[in-house]
Amino acid sequence: MATDTLTCASLLLTLLNKRYEVDTVFGIPGVHTIELYRGLEASGVRHVTPRHEQGAGFMADGYARATGRPGVCLIITGPGMTNIATAMGQALADSVPMLVISSVNRRDTLGRGQGRLHELPSQQQLLAGVSRFSHTLLDPAALPEVLARAFAVFRSERPGPVHIEIPIDLFDAPAAPPRSWQAPALYRPAPDPQGLALAAQWLHRAERPLILLGGGCADAPEAARALVERLDAPTVTTINAKGLLGRSHPLDLGANAALPAVRELAHGADVILAVGTELGETDYDVVFDDGFALTGQLIRIDLDAQQLVRNQPLALGLVGDAGHSLALLLDHFPDPLAKGGAERTASTLAALGLVEDPAFAPFVPLYGVLQEALPDAILVGDSTAPVYAGNHLVSQPAPRRYFNASTGYGTLGYGLPAALGAQLARPDLPVVALVGDGGVMFTLSELATAVEERLPVVILLWHNAGYEEIRRYMDTHGVERTGVDIQAPDFLTLARGFGCLATHVDSPGALAQALASRPTDGPFLIEVDAHAWQQAIG
Repeated sequence: MATDTLTCASLLLTLLNKRYEVDTVFGIPGVHTIELYRGLEASGVRHVTPRHEQGAGFMADGYARATGRPGVCLIITGPGMTNIATAMGQALADSVPMLVISSVNRRDTLGRGQGRLHELPSQQQLLAGVSRFSHTLLDPAALPEVLARAFAVFRSERPGPVHIEIPIDLFDAPAAPPRSWQAPALYRPAPDPQGLALAAQWLHRAERPLILLGGGCADAPEAARALVERLDAPTVTTINAKGLLGRSHPLDLGANAALPAVRELAHGADVILAVGTELGETDYDVVFDDGFALTGQLIRIDLDAQQLVRNQPLALGLVGDAGHSLALLLDHFPDPLAKGGAERTASTLAALGLVEDPAFAPFVPLYGVLQEALPDAILVGDSTAPVYAGNHLVSQPAPRRYFNASTGYGTLGYGLPAALGAQLARPDLPVVALVGDGGVMFTLSELATAVEERLPVVILLWHNAGYEEIRRYMDTHGVERTGVDIQAPDFLTLARGFGCLATHVDSPGALAQALASRPTDGPFLIEVDAHAWQQAIG
């Protein structure tokens, strides 16, 4: 199609691919979006078809977390949007860049309640609560500007989902191409120099400094590691910051802020530097007793000014990009300090006794086998027992190689589709989905997508016959078990019905053998019998 006869739909695809370098979209075609698919095959954009719009959102989320680039979805009006809302909620909670483009009914019917196909009273209002912003396009000429706003969110401020809906009568409307296909150059803010100098003064004189690094630092591993070493300070790296300092760094306390020994260290810290972390409950207080308390001078650096004053008392707040801020702060420390950081870190980790903890015992050999067989793998988790343990046990060689749905929103069904998105984004790395027999049923249909796309994802299914975490909570609180001892299907038969290779293991040795024979041209489901596994390890 000549550039002077673009339609709104073709302009959208061209902008995504040519201006913003989008190479993959996730979506299920519907009667309201077929015009979006006209020319899609020739656009240079790969289309991946999930089996549910929630799966599309989770795949886009996994794609974004593995790369830092926004995942993009094409979604139909109405039920498509209510289906993807859960995935958008998870992405919003974890600041994951996601662009959701949907159709909506014709402009002349909006808000009239005529019972049109897929009609909602206000689709935009519904999605506004799970997005950074939701916009209804009413003029094709505004499309470049609206997309530019979306990518400004992704690239220049705290990211999250953005929703753009296009009325179905606009898809084939004529649209003029922009004067230039080049994307605008966007830079994130740097912190105030005077405030940064004051922060450096406090850190210089600190006797017991502590550093807290969150997922906002994921793209600045070199600066983070250099500053941590220069300050010689014990460092908490949250779940979304795993691997930031490299594997088993001597100053890395891991994501253990909710455990007693780290809480004690944090309570005794006189100066605390928190960068790119919201200091949220699921990273710092997963035991839900409000026991993580900072009494020292808290310095926070974040892209979101409002986040600076949430959750803990603030002494000094700086708005800025984590990477820029870490690098600029490093300039204030030309020589390394001596704060006894490695010794404080080692003694704190020893007091945690993670490997000896009976709650983690079944998962120590599990992650040992995974690290031995797939040391560079991206581990993508659902809300399930191995993931809860892995949040404490796992150490990764680089960031963006461990993420799951136990943080923030905490949805079930995330692990499998998010792992597929990560594999599509990073075909150079192995990917493991850590799922449970309860949660995987939410999105098990995405096995069909994995087979269709020939994605070599390992699906490690921990089978403990029900919702074990909720069973435990019911038992602890004296509530009679109800709705948690659910019947599971024959997962091996189901997987094979999709065309997925599947096997059953009951010991670390059997898992090692299974991983050694994993296919490279499609998914592999490994069902772990949790009861037999625990018996095998004693």
